[in-house]
Amino acid sequence: MKTVTVYGPGCKRCETTEAMVKEAAAKLGLDIAVEKVSDPKSIAMAGVMSTPGISVDGKLVHTGGLPDATKLEAWLQG
Repeated sequence: MKTVTVYGPGCKRCETTEAMVKEAAAKLGLDIAVEKVSDPKSIAMAGVMSTPGISVDGKLVHTGGLPDATKLEAWLQG
């Protein structure tokens, strides 16, 4: 099972990103655990300078703005 972390303060883009992650995993038939990190200090310590951010199994793969759906699926499958 992959662990996907979504970093963000709770803004609309961050909520949309979390939904995109769940939808992509469902589309691909993947079993993932989604964690949400909203603490500013934890976000900064993860290296996210612009939210939303996404990490897959501890590797930061995206920061700032909504992710591209095709890239998101590739990250989840990788």
